[in-house]
Amino acid sequence: MSKQILVLPGDGIGPEIMAEAVKVLQLANAKYSLGFELSFDELGGAAYDKYGVPLADETLARARAADAILLGAVGGPKWDAIEPALRPERGLLKIRSQLGLFANLRPAILYPQLADASSLKPEVVSGLDILIVRELTGGIYFGQPRESKLLENGERMAYDTLPYSESEIRRIARVGFDMARVRGKKLCSVDKANVLASSQLWRAVVEEVARDYPDVELSHMYVDNAAMQLVRAPKQFDVMVTDNLFGDILSDEASMLTGSIGMLPSASLDANNKGMYEPCHGSAPDIAGKGIANPLATILSVSMLLRYSFSQVVAADAIERAVSLVLDQGLRTGDIWSAGKTKVGTAAMGDAVVEALRSL
Repeated sequence: MSKQILVLPGDGIGPEIMAEAVKVLQLANAKYSLGFELSFDELGGAAYDKYGVPLADETLARARAADAILLGAVGGPKWDAIEPALRPERGLLKIRSQLGLFANLRPAILYPQLADASSLKPEVVSGLDILIVRELTGGIYFGQPRESKLLENGERMAYDTLPYSESEIRRIARVGFDMARVRGKKLCSVDKANVLASSQLWRAVVEEVARDYPDVELSHMYVDNAAMQLVRAPKQFDVMVTDNLFGDILSDEASMLTGSIGMLPSASLDANNKGMYEPCHGSAPDIAGKGIANPLATILSVSMLLRYSFSQVVAADAIERAVSLVLDQGLRTGDIWSAGKTKVGTAAMGDAVVEALRSL
């Protein structure tokens, strides 16, 4: 029986980068006889334009039925004026929540060919390989109550709530420990336990889970210090586990260590490793339609899809090798370009990865 992959190109540069990722996925499908069938739908602003909501019920049903989802990016100024409940980002949050995609894996790996593209000195970042494990369906992005209101004195006020239950913390902590166990056996849990009650519970539960992983070295770090340490000495980290808000911020910071956020893939997994795979970057509306966006994060998300949802390690490794070969050739999109390299557009970069994969 064939495996079903739902493709959601999304907004902005989403359709452009997705076109290249699909070419790579289709070649891998044929080359390694994977038996995948692809279908397409809309999420975010494109879904609002088509269905009147950022995530249609029929799209959610198709996502539930699929074996994996490949997503581009959502959002853009075109939809800024619509009511908050209908904005593109609400569709993204809803699909994550409804599918139970609580574990967000965000690797920050510096390809040696891009050491000069990092904002830090090569000796600080060379060999960088960090995995950030972000809790994705709880915390302040989903917490209730949340409200914006007008006070009696006419002043505007807004508030959000940052809740976490013990079970939510425990399950993401286990993902972090499991990942650390097969990597460098070091896990750094990031919180703000000196001031936040939710972080105090977070730290206590992580300590309890650690008893089941005596082979993994656990450390704790406040998020402000973690942000500093990522740019001071990033190679001290192996796996970092943290909540939704902190993980969002720290993973974007870590992306710049690798040269560009255009190089960072991600996987969002449920308890059974069914996942939605997407680049860490946004929809970049300022360059949408120009054919200059970097598709490598989306292509590498295809590799993660093969690895985590289908255990197709050979095909996943081949895609990552193909990306490395293209970088060896000196091909660069604008975000990772440097003097002496060949600047190419979105489609040319995708075509080069396809040819490199075909040659393996």
